[in-house]
Amino acid sequence: LFLINLMNQTMLQSAKQIGAGLATIGLAGVGVGIGVVFGALVNSFARNPSLRQQLFGFTILGFALTEAIGLFALMMAFLILFG
Repeated sequence: LFLINLMNQTMLQSAKQIGAGLATIGLAGVGVGIGVVFGALVNSFARNPSLRQQLFGFTILGFALTEAIGLFALMMAFLILFG
């Protein structure tokens, strides 16, 4: 009975580790997304420098939304590990 209980705990811990690792895959997408947002900003500045303030506001909004998705992915990983 003790061996079965120990095996169940080990499998649960292993599943938590795998789940947390899979949840952090979303962080790679966030890195790519932030790169795309700021790459588009540079491209837009080069095309039309007079819209600098408006484009920068949109870029910060896009950065914030993209970063929020990353924080949600990180939060899910921590909930899986420690919940």
